[in-house]
Amino acid sequence: MAEAKKSDWIQLFNGNNLKGWTPKITGHAVGENFANTFRVKDGYLTVSYDGYDSFANQFGHLFYKDKFSYYIIAVEYRFIGDQAKDGPAWATRNSGIMLHGQPVETMQKDQDFPISIEMQLLGGLGKGPRTTANLCTPGTNVERDGKLFTPHCLNSTSKTYDGDQWVRVEVVVKGGESIDHRVEGVSVLKYDRPQVGGGNVSKHDPAVKVDGKLLEEGSISLQSESHPVQFRKVELLNLVGCMDKKSKKYRDYFVKNNENACR
Repeated sequence: MAEAKKSDWIQLFNGNNLKGWTPKITGHAVGENFANTFRVKDGYLTVSYDGYDSFANQFGHLFYKDKFSYYIIAVEYRFIGDQAKDGPAWATRNSGIMLHGQPVETMQKDQDFPISIEMQLLGGLGKGPRTTANLCTPGTNVERDGKLFTPHCLNSTSKTYDGDQWVRVEVVVKGGESIDHRVEGVSVLKYDRPQVGGGNVSKHDPAVKVDGKLLEEGSISLQSESHPVQFRKVELLNLVGCMDKKSKKYRDYFVKNNENACR
């Protein structure tokens, strides 16, 4: 894929506030930022639990306003501090980027996770290997080597990132065709044909979960899973655009044509 100019990347997080983002936390209405879970601190998009008495399975997601189909999303993150009280053990130094997700307005009040494809972000625990940029599938399945893959999670081949260091991950999403997870520029996991199906999501609207439906586009959201995490960059390169080489709006990294973009 051809290199893009820095100016072609869309900055989803502006470094100043949460403009363009909508929170949805389990047990709370769409748009309610319970206990100021999602905030901007020192220029970082920060997930914090200092206002929680107990985590109480209040899983949260911060949804961006637009949906996308063919794109690269890049996130630079780090885990900080201690896990919220009563957070599940598996959620220590655990967050994620939810891709091809359902619209935030279709989330039910008590729903735990959006039906989506998750790039799971994990920090090392200082106890041996713990990969990041893994795959998890709340209410979804994928295909691997032409066969349906139904386990909930699949580890990547990344190295372990212990401590509070910054890590850059990218996901190359090509509609309903394929998804490629990358860490520090290296591909660590690939799979195909993301689709609705499977379990690992609860209290959702059954009408939204149409098993077998190919996921060709959807929402993007960032997780709060009980461990504080910061994001210093959330940027997106849209791979849909004008593919007419005679147009000034042509870019050689586009993979999906949009004739209207040429005008």
